[in-house]
Amino acid sequence: MAADLENLEDAVAPDGQKLRVLFLTQWFDPEPGAIRGLPLAKWFLARGHDVEVVTGFPNYPGGDVYEGYKVRFIQREVMDGVPIIRVPLYPSHDQSALRRVANYLSFAFSAATIGAFAVKRADVCFAVSPPPTLGLPALVLKYLRRIPYVYHVSDMWPDSAVESGMFGDGRLKAVATRVLHWWCNFLYRQAEAVTVLADAPLEVLVERGVPIEKLHVVYNWADETLFYPMAPSKDLAQELDIAPDHFNLIYAGNFGVFQNLEVAVRAAHMVADRVPQLRLILLGTGTEETRLKALVDELGAANVSFRDRRPYMDMPRISALSDAMLVHLSDIPLLRWTVPSKTQVALAMGIPLLMAATSDTARLVTESNSGIVCKPDDPEAMADAMVRLASLSKADLQRLGQGGLDFYHRRISLECGGKLMEDIFLSVLRDRAQPSLA
Repeated sequence: MAADLENLEDAVAPDGQKLRVLFLTQWFDPEPGAIRGLPLAKWFLARGHDVEVVTGFPNYPGGDVYEGYKVRFIQREVMDGVPIIRVPLYPSHDQSALRRVANYLSFAFSAATIGAFAVKRADVCFAVSPPPTLGLPALVLKYLRRIPYVYHVSDMWPDSAVESGMFGDGRLKAVATRVLHWWCNFLYRQAEAVTVLADAPLEVLVERGVPIEKLHVVYNWADETLFYPMAPSKDLAQELDIAPDHFNLIYAGNFGVFQNLEVAVRAAHMVADRVPQLRLILLGTGTEETRLKALVDELGAANVSFRDRRPYMDMPRISALSDAMLVHLSDIPLLRWTVPSKTQVALAMGIPLLMAATSDTARLVTESNSGIVCKPDDPEAMADAMVRLASLSKADLQRLGQGGLDFYHRRISLECGGKLMEDIFLSVLRDRAQPSLA
C-alpha cells in the first residue's frame, strides 16, 4: 500500500498513452453512494482516456425504478460526457433474500449477454463489486471479448451477506457460504488486479490466498463537489437551533445497531458537569431512533438532542456547523473491513473527528492527526475523548481540521485515487504480452 500511495508521480500516464476503460457496475449515478462511478469516470475522461459504462436501471436504495427511467431491453445515455449503457434487471432492495438474489442475478445475466456485446472494444474492465454476481459478465468480457478485468472489492462477501442474515440460519446459510467463498476466490484468481478500500480487507484476502502483488489499496474519496471547507451558516444554525457558543459534536447518519449510538448518549450524559458547553446532536433516523430517544429521557441527558433527517444536499452546510464530527462503529469483525464515508467527509471539510472505531478507520485519524480516537462500545472511553476534544482551544481544533484536510488531499482525494487506478490499469496492460493501447 505504501508504495502505491507514495509514488503518485509515477502513476501519471505518459503523454500519448490513451486507455479505453469499461466500467462494469450494478449501481451508478443517480443512485447514491456510487463513488467509484461517475466521478471516477469523469476523471478518466478529463485525462484524455475513453470511457464507457455498463450498469442497470437506477432503483437503489428503495427498490423502485427512478422517475424518468423505465426498465427496457437496453438504454443508452450520456451523463456529463460519459456514455452509459443500461441493461434490464429485476428492481428490488428489500429484506427478501429471494428478491435480492433475483435483483443480482438479473443484472448479471443482462450484463453478460446484452451488455457484454453492446460495448465497444476496451483495454481494461473495471468491475465494481458487490454483488459478486458481477463476476459473470466480467468473465464473459474477459474470455469472449478479450477484455481483462480489475476487480474492486468494496464489501467482503460472503461475510457481509451472512452477517446481515440474508441467508438465515441452518443448511442454506452453510451452503451459500461455501459456494460464495469458492466463487469469490475464483473471481480474484481470474482478475488481473484486485483493489480494496482499506488495509484490513487486503490482509483478509491475502489470508484467503490472493497474491499480495495483485492487491492494491485505493481509499474511497468524498463527493468533492459538495464537501469542502466552508464557513458555517448563521441562518442554518438558527433554523436547527445549534448555538455557536457551545461545543457542538454532531453525528449525522443512520441510527442503526452497528452505530451503537447508545454509547454516545451515555458518554455525553457522563460529561455534562465536566464540560457543560458540550452538546451532542444526533441528526438522522433509523431503527434505533425510538430507543435512543427513550434513553435520553430516562437519563435526563439535557445535553443530547435530535434533529430530523435532512436531504443529502444539506449535509455539507450541516457538517460545517460542527466543532467536531462523531463516528462510532461497533467492534465486530465485519465492520473492521470498512471505512465509513463520514470519515472522508470530515477530512475533506477540515473538521476534527471523534473516532470510536478500530482498524483502518481509526488508523486514518491517527495518521492524519485529525482528531481523537477512542475504544468503541465503551461509554467511559468516549466520555474521556469528549472531554479532551471539547477542552481544546480553537487554534488546536483548527490544527486538527487542517491536518485532516492536508492528509485527504495527499492520500485520499479523487485525484489520488484516480492516479492510482490509472497506474493499475496501465500496469495490467504492461503485464500482458500484447498490450492494446488505443
